[in-house]
Amino acid sequence: MFRNYDVQLTGRLLTVTLFTILSIAGIAFSIYLFLISRTLYMYALSSAFTALSLFAGFFNIYASIWYYRSYLYDKYLKGINAWLKPLSRFPTIAVAIPVYNEEPEMVERNLKSLMKLNYPKAKLHFYMLDDSTDTTIAGSLSAVAKKFKIAYIHRNDRKGYKAGALNNLMKVCKEEYLAIFDSDEYLTNRNFLIDTLPYFQNAKISYIQTEKRYARGTFFSDAVDIFDAFFFKFIQPARALNNTAVFAGSCGVIRTSALEKIGGFPEYVIEDTFFSFESDMHGFESLYVPKVYALGRPIMTFTELVKQQWRYNYGDTQFIRYFLSRPGPKKPRDPFGNIDYWTHGLGLNYISIVLIIFTLISIGMVFSSIPFEHLNVLNPFAQTSNLNLSLEFLGFFAFLLSLLTPVILTKIYFKSLTKGLMVFLLNYALAFVRTKAAIATFVSSKNPGIHWNRLKIQQQSGSRNIVSSILNTKAEILFSMSMFGLAIFALSESNLAGGFWLAWYGILYMSATAFLLKYG
Repeated sequence: MFRNYDVQLTGRLLTVTLFTILSIAGIAFSIYLFLISRTLYMYALSSAFTALSLFAGFFNIYASIWYYRSYLYDKYLKGINAWLKPLSRFPTIAVAIPVYNEEPEMVERNLKSLMKLNYPKAKLHFYMLDDSTDTTIAGSLSAVAKKFKIAYIHRNDRKGYKAGALNNLMKVCKEEYLAIFDSDEYLTNRNFLIDTLPYFQNAKISYIQTEKRYARGTFFSDAVDIFDAFFFKFIQPARALNNTAVFAGSCGVIRTSALEKIGGFPEYVIEDTFFSFESDMHGFESLYVPKVYALGRPIMTFTELVKQQWRYNYGDTQFIRYFLSRPGPKKPRDPFGNIDYWTHGLGLNYISIVLIIFTLISIGMVFSSIPFEHLNVLNPFAQTSNLNLSLEFLGFFAFLLSLLTPVILTKIYFKSLTKGLMVFLLNYALAFVRTKAAIATFVSSKNPGIHWNRLKIQQQSGSRNIVSSILNTKAEILFSMSMFGLAIFALSESNLAGGFWLAWYGILYMSATAFLLKYG
């Protein structure tokens, strides 16, 4: 066992070293570009590449640190578990199930599983928080609540979204702790409360978050599960060491007295991230338990994933604005705290916007020979042929790294190369959606949602299916077509490497249309 851990530690240290070297190499190449630049075009290109290298270098190094530190979390948690004592009494628990136009049959099935929690029934009080706007669904959900003899609270508006529903509950909630489960989550381990409540012996802890995963489904949904699992496997444990583990909205328990002191849930699209931050700012501690107690409904369609990612990135960008403008101190106890919050807020923006920017810079690299025709021939580094070779080699290397990183990690931890490739492709397929969500936070004070065609694409005839897929991914298609056009131009100028490079980018961004067509 010790040797196994030693191998893991060595592998993680090598990962940190590799990403550090690559980040330094990117910055060094930026300096090289400045030294050989002789035109405004190349100075602009080298400046953009320098900014991108610094930004990407920071994220790559910090991500590798998270990856390394997550290895240390088991030992940290064992140290905490060593002094824990069994529950001496059973505090009262409010179990909240927020619902919004969900299938009543699914809600009933999952509620039935939650009723089996291993805990004294007299101390458990269940609340269905229904924000449904469909009166038929609301009537059915009310009947489900009545069948199980649990409290049913319906709101006529969605003010504050899920946070508003939970804050509305706090007006009547008298229980000592609040456990939250999403309506699509099915309980798989009855000991959820028995296992998590002892951690509240530390009076400073405001919430406990457990690992969230989806149930098994199709190849696509399982790949999406891995997509999210990286956060819970590597980022959450590392952040928990800094007291910045994110409350993920469900499969967690909150001390209600702490929630009241914080002022309830901040009423934003991703209330969980805002609540986690406010908990830290109010001097509370938190803990992450890397164990699965419930499984969410798998994301079966690409449209579902798009809507989820839109909400995440809209909320994360909102959080950065909130983080910068929040009055009062912004100094977490741990020195890494602020970095954790910055990287969380910018994370999906980094994955998406940086991909698009690097693609645009790639175009400049491919056509860099045009303004270099009149360079000083005495400078051997400024020769057009040398420059093209250097730039295209760098582009290929950066692309290869972005491909291999998720693929290799998915193979190591989730035993699948093909799902690693899917994770890689999904980042390109979602790049424009995430970017538009980030932009939407600056042009609208309210979450405008994503205006995708609501028709069930997979149920349409073949021709209408294709038309709907095209209409819903217009930006991705136009961008891909532009890349293909530039690729043809590069090939016509005998730039074979550059032509294939740009064509490959066109294929990657076109994957959004392909996924929508295939998975709905």
